[in-house]
Amino acid sequence: MIEQPTVSDVVARHASTTWTREGERQTTRDLVVERPVAIVFNGTTVAVMMASPQDIEDFALGFALTEGYVKSLAEIERFEEIVHDKGTEARFWLVDTAADAFLARRRAALGPMGCGLCGIDSLDEALRNVPPVGAGVRLSAEEIAQAPDALRACQPLHDQARAAHAAGFLIPEQGIYPTREDVGRHNALDKLCGALIRDGINPQSGAIVMTSRLSVDLVQKAAMIGCPTLIGVSAPSSLAVETAREVGMTLIAFCRAGCFDIFTGAERCV
Repeated sequence: MIEQPTVSDVVARHASTTWTREGERQTTRDLVVERPVAIVFNGTTVAVMMASPQDIEDFALGFALTEGYVKSLAEIERFEEIVHDKGTEARFWLVDTAADAFLARRRAALGPMGCGLCGIDSLDEALRNVPPVGAGVRLSAEEIAQAPDALRACQPLHDQARAAHAAGFLIPEQGIYPTREDVGRHNALDKLCGALIRDGINPQSGAIVMTSRLSVDLVQKAAMIGCPTLIGVSAPSSLAVETAREVGMTLIAFCRAGCFDIFTGAERCV
């Protein structure tokens, strides 16, 4: 008989057979839970994503901000998290002015079909213009080099189940706070962005640190909340570097084992 998983909020325990050269053994492992999360504005679903089912309000708010659906908390009238058997709805109700802007955006998205223009619009959205970042703060080389280890110490979900990315906020001479985890790197960043805004932490007061490679969409999301420095343990994409340079962001990658590469914005590193 197949053993059914025992599900908690964020992990599920599954039976497995482990093979080694010495033989096989039966064991169990804690695995990261993925559930669909629908982001809904005034009753209209704009996206459904697979995510780890914790910090959903931070996730939804971060997504709303980094994807340009809202500009600030003042545009949100209320938020509801509705848990269903198959997933979660993150429902936003917007104030009138923000609701009007949202409807205008939806009408534009549902424009001409079958003429190729929708494909052009999709390309424009993928390569969207994002605002330039502010001056921000300067970070010492030692703080940058130690950032991945500091973030690694704040990953309880990864400790329990592996396969979870993390994003944290590095404040000079204070360390990393807050941190958020998720099965997806974009989700982890959205959760962090939402947490920063909800906690009243100025994104220009530090740097975002991530456990992943740095793609252009992560640069775009960081820029949308005005964070001037993005640090990752793995490689950036070429377009991520080009976009970071365009918006004035400091992009640091390959940050591990006490070393890192500065691709753009070296003036913020001392």
